[in-house]
Amino acid sequence: MQNKGLIRVFAILFGLVCIYQLSFTFIANSVESDADAYAKQKISADVEDYSVKRDQVQGRYLDSIGENEIFAGITYNNAKDKELNKGLDLKGGINVILQISVKDILRGLANNSNDPAFNKALAEADAAQKDSQESYVDLFFESFDNISDAKLASPDIFANKTLSDQVTFEMTNSEVQPVIREKVNESITSAFEVLRKRIDKFGVTQPNIQRLGNTGRILVELPGAKDISRVKNLLQSTAQLEFWYVYKNTEFANFLYSANAVLADMVKKDNATQTNEASQDTTAVEGDDELDALLASAEDSTEVETGNNPLLDLMVSPGYQGGPVLAVFAAKDTAQVREYLNMPQVRSLLSSDLRYAEFAWGVEKDNNVELYALQGNRENTPSLTGDVITDAQQTYDQVGRVAVSMQMNGKGAKAWEEMTGIAYNEKSNIAIVLDHIVYSAPGVSTGPISGGRSEISGDFSITEGQDLANVLRAGKLPASADIIQSEIVGPSLGQEAIDSGVMSFLIALGFVLLWMIFYYGKAGLFADVALAVNILFIFGILAGLGAVLTLPGIAGIVLTIGMSVDANVLIFERIREELAKGKIQRDAIKDGFSNALSSILDANITTGLTGLILLVLGTGPIKGFATTLLIGIATSLFTAIFITRLFIDGYGKNGKSLDFSTSVTKKLFTNMNFDFLAKRKIAYVISGILILISLVSFFTNGLNQGVDFVGGRTYTVRFADDVNASSVEKDLVAVFGSAEAKTFGANNQLKITTKYKVDDEGEAVDAEIQQKMFDGLKSYLPADVTFDDFTVGSGDRSIGIMQSMKVGPTIADDIKNDSFWAVLGSLIVVFLYILLRFRKWQYSLGAVAAVFHDVLIVLGIFSLAYNIMPFNMEINQAFIAAILTVIGYSLNDTVVVFDRIREFVNEHTTWPLGRTVNSALNSTLSRTLNTSLTTLIVLLAIFIFGGESLRGFMFAMIVGIIVGTYSSLFIATPVMFDSVKKKSALNKAKTEE
Repeated sequence: MQNKGLIRVFAILFGLVCIYQLSFTFIANSVESDADAYAKQKISADVEDYSVKRDQVQGRYLDSIGENEIFAGITYNNAKDKELNKGLDLKGGINVILQISVKDILRGLANNSNDPAFNKALAEADAAQKDSQESYVDLFFESFDNISDAKLASPDIFANKTLSDQVTFEMTNSEVQPVIREKVNESITSAFEVLRKRIDKFGVTQPNIQRLGNTGRILVELPGAKDISRVKNLLQSTAQLEFWYVYKNTEFANFLYSANAVLADMVKKDNATQTNEASQDTTAVEGDDELDALLASAEDSTEVETGNNPLLDLMVSPGYQGGPVLAVFAAKDTAQVREYLNMPQVRSLLSSDLRYAEFAWGVEKDNNVELYALQGNRENTPSLTGDVITDAQQTYDQVGRVAVSMQMNGKGAKAWEEMTGIAYNEKSNIAIVLDHIVYSAPGVSTGPISGGRSEISGDFSITEGQDLANVLRAGKLPASADIIQSEIVGPSLGQEAIDSGVMSFLIALGFVLLWMIFYYGKAGLFADVALAVNILFIFGILAGLGAVLTLPGIAGIVLTIGMSVDANVLIFERIREELAKGKIQRDAIKDGFSNALSSILDANITTGLTGLILLVLGTGPIKGFATTLLIGIATSLFTAIFITRLFIDGYGKNGKSLDFSTSVTKKLFTNMNFDFLAKRKIAYVISGILILISLVSFFTNGLNQGVDFVGGRTYTVRFADDVNASSVEKDLVAVFGSAEAKTFGANNQLKITTKYKVDDEGEAVDAEIQQKMFDGLKSYLPADVTFDDFTVGSGDRSIGIMQSMKVGPTIADDIKNDSFWAVLGSLIVVFLYILLRFRKWQYSLGAVAAVFHDVLIVLGIFSLAYNIMPFNMEINQAFIAAILTVIGYSLNDTVVVFDRIREFVNEHTTWPLGRTVNSALNSTLSRTLNTSLTTLIVLLAIFIFGGESLRGFMFAMIVGIIVGTYSSLFIATPVMFDSVKKKSALNKAKTEE
């Protein structure tokens, strides 16, 4: 090996850089450990909200020492910014995919057009999107083009004042479409920037936000975030700030009573109609059907059916005389009250001066909500919007309450002065409305307000005030943002994942290190040193790149440890072969490294190709797995080829003898002469039976598809005592209509899945489902556990929701589609690579046949056993990652065998093909079994000690490695052999003709 000095210098420098990168993680962890100890000392464990208060004390401690120098100019804040990022499953927090509503953007561009063709196309696009892979914009255009004589450049659609510079009346639909696409993309980019600004101010370290192609979807990861409700509000709030004149309640003095009388009369008529069931000619009373629907949804219909006071009975109290509050209602009744007030019979009671009044709710306080009447207009537009806000800060009002102070630009200041002047002269109030909720409705008592300053006051906490100021500074979202996929992990579950991941890592590493020494003696010890350097490089690169370490990422590193010995095994086996030929040690080492290089490169490139496809198509934890796998492949190649060589050459340069075996393993697998090809027909029969059973089970029993693929919500719930999954499932079915509960790990932990309201989005739906689940599980929980204790993110809890995940049906369909293309794409790419390397399609055919064989059998085993095994066997994104890794491993094994066959074909030109193939298989048997054994032991370590969430993933890998090793010997090579033989026979027949 030339340039040994340069390689040695590079390895040392690179190792030092990795140590430097990892030092930030050690420093940050050390300081946080001190902060945690300080907080525990200051806060007694028996105080109320212990975990929250401890976190607050810990946060203040870290803030106070953040800029203090710790070592060599490094501060805690520096170290925290550069530490190794831990993913959601290791740190807890929230991961969401937001769907920016393209429908809202299109409506905005069309100025909320009422054009029938426009709205019909939107409705059809809504319906088509659930089962289509096309973008919403394309679906809208397709639907619109199918409507005869419909023009996008209509003045009622896109040829309006707003788009007059880009869209003219003469343009065709195909000419308008690129303009609209560009506008939609600009709006999504704007939404991305708004969200990024909000998240930057949120205070979470190492947040991740990225656009997912041109789908209008935005991925947000906030590791360590604990106040989940606050995060969701921050992400989904559109921050649509509006200023409206508001009516005094004196102007509506008799309205509520008149409305109540009309509703009561309608109820009486409805009751009379129902008692006359025998009549064959019943005349429907106008509005009865509408009222029936409302009454059917009432919580207590007994009082309402009397017809006395349908509206007034819901009123908690009237507003104070002369104020802007019409009345106060219970929060649970707001939907019904709004339905009452919007009924045509009730709206008709408004005088002509009040006909444009818009009813709006205030902020919920003590389960009650105030009702306001905004002074609307024909266009239903506010007098002033939040677009004029240039700055917002959390402050305090005159009586010391938390408030938000806002500063407007010049245009806004002028409009605000005019607006407050009118309110002062008319003694009216101005409602400050954020996302359709009235936060305050102050009067103007000191005359017009100049300078453009205004204030929102309300019953805020300091945190709520800061968040409100943050979203106002960042600006409003151009469209609503719905959470279509989310994963929430509690901090205690994250710590358990770290503990189990470290345990599996140490056990796997220990086994591999001991096995290499046992099998290869001192040479194995050198390989172990190279392996240790490899691990340092992997973690150093992860830290330097700012990559995120996840639990599947740790699994990827552990798997890399198992597979990284493969390169050393290949090299050592070739050296042993050269020594057996009688070569001196120096030449044997040189030729061994040289002869193994081709196999090593081919094997790692095929595995790397599948990892690359995972990286491109995967999201979240799967991307983390692919990242560590790819980094591990690159570093293991370098350390095996160069670092191990440096140690071996350095040891032998003084004439020291180096055996590449021990007394136990010296004669192992030597002079093997097993006739693999003679057994190929038996193997075909066995494999055919297994594949047939798999297919039958696949089409009859199906697969246990996870929420990734079918949509829904899943929760990991931990109880104080062991619970019976069947009993829990029965109780939850009574609550949700459909639900599934399975033991997940220990007997006191369940994985609960439901499709209840899977099509509905929003924080309110999530809260409703969690409340229903809490109610359904009360009998299994301690009596002192509250709903807040039960929900995720409540600190160091040992019971309740430890993890939750939601996947909407639209994105579930996309995930399933992407997974299919990931598997198919990897097969195509590898087929082409093998064809390019070996120049014969028969090699590609054998490799792909073996891969199909492996995938079908793994799927079959999962189909047969998911109802039997005591661990989760869902088909989800993690399973797809396992399948792709199995494909990579199987190809790795197959390519090594094919490399040796090609080499033997070139060396032994007079041998029959059967003898050549059998000899090549026997010569690689030691390497095949060695690598498979070490990899299997590593996988078993992760399977047993790596945590419940990885168990199904690891089981797929274990089955895949066993089947993959078998297929490389008994499927891939025999298929290649038979196809080559058949082609030779055909050529011979043609020659004889």
